[in-house]
Parts: sequence; C-alpha cells; structure tokens
Amino acid sequence: MLKDITIGQYFPGQSFIHKMDPRMKIISTLLYIVMLFLAGNLMGICAGILLLILMYQLSGVPMNMVTKSLKPVIPVVIFTSVLNIFFVSGEVLLKFFFIEITREGINLAILMSFRILCLIAGSSLLTYTTSPIELTDAIERLLNPLKKLKVPVHELSMMMTIALRFIPTLIEETDKIINAQKARGADMESGGLMQRAKALVPILIPLFVSSFRRADELAMAMECRCYRGGDGRTRMKQLQYSHRDWIALTVMAGAIVVVLLLNV
Repeated sequence: MLKDITIGQYFPGQSFIHKMDPRMKIISTLLYIVMLFLAGNLMGICAGILLLILMYQLSGVPMNMVTKSLKPVIPVVIFTSVLNIFFVSGEVLLKFFFIEITREGINLAILMSFRILCLIAGSSLLTYTTSPIELTDAIERLLNPLKKLKVPVHELSMMMTIALRFIPTLIEETDKIINAQKARGADMESGGLMQRAKALVPILIPLFVSSFRRADELAMAMECRCYRGGDGRTRMKQLQYSHRDWIALTVMAGAIVVVLLLNV
C-alpha cells in the first residue's frame, strides 16, 4: 500500500502541461476543484472526468500512476458512499428493519465517490508535472500580496514545498523500517486492534528519529549555503505567462460554464 502513494512525486517531461507557468497550474487546479463542487449531477461529473483524462493525456504521465494515487483513498470513498446510501432521506427503494436505502442516497453516493476520485487525481497532476522549486516560486508569487500584512510568505511556501517533497522520502523510509522489523520476526498483521497498534511502535519511533535527523541535516545544509530566505534572493528562471497558460485558463473557465449549464 505504501508503494502506491505517489503524492509529491515529480515526473520530468516536455509536455504542454509541463511547460505551463506553475502559477497557472495552481490556479487551474483550484478552478478544477471548484468545478467538481459545482457539479450537481452525474453529467457534470462526467464532464470533469473527460477533462481530467484530457489533461493526463497532454501531460504524458502514465495512467497507471493515476490508479496508484487513487488506491489509498478507496477506503475513504467506500466509507463516504456507505454513509450517503444509508443516511440520506428520500424515496425508499429497500428497507431492512430501521435501515433505509433511498434513491437520493445512491445518487449522492455515486456523485461523491467520483468527486473525491477526480479531486485526488486532479490535485496529483499538479505535483506530477511541477518540480518542487517551481512550486515554491509559484506559491510565493501568488501569496506575494500578503507580504503587506507582514505574513512570512517565503517561509510558508518553502515549508509547504519541503513537506510535499519529503512525502515520497518518508514513505520509502517507512517501507524500509517495516521490512527490517519483519525480518526480525515482528508480526504486524495478526491479532486484535490493540496488538496491531502496539506493533506500530517499533515503526513510528525509528521513523520519527529519522525524520528529525533529516530535518536537522537539511537545516544545517541551508545554513552552510548562507540561506537567508527571500530577502534579496534572485531566481534562475523568471516566471512569465505564455499563450498556453491563457489557453488553459480559458478551457477551465469554459468547463465551469458547461457544468453550470448542465446543472440547469
């Protein structure tokens, strides 16, 4: 399961989406999320799915990465679907004692399931096609107006990007610790809930120690390179919007209009 988590990974490429300005990627991702929540029926969600498939085709990211990114959220999707099926009132289709299955509950369960899956896949595309450095610069530039309110914009964007960057590293480290503990005879799959919780202790302690060690090494490396934040800092690549960015913005705005029309 840990190997299926692909959040934070970056796949270099020269596709249309890779060459987009990272600021426009973030804006397009937010617009796509807004579009998903504005979709009030299956027709709107289908439009979101078609747009998502088109974006992945343009990015050149393998489709198997999409399925990997969706596997960890399957339990959440199932739990959400069950809650919607059994606890939404409406036209009753089946009834077992006090439990009722309604038509509205089934429709809402299907709608929410596809909405969550599209949300995860669409958000993952941002990190798949944007390097951590570009993501840091884009977040800092978008939050730049907050500097007038004395908000540490550069520090916030740097922390967010480092957190995303180290997700794959921590997953790999966790997998190594689990394999090492299994080689020493640790049993993590049998027993009750409390036994499984106790079995996680030999995993969590080395993971926390390793995480703090990595954080200390990163801080030391930044200090050795005289890193002083965003004051007076220059960038090798200057961010600049191009025609492909405006095309992407137009497509996302058009998709939102289409979803609103489908709702009507």
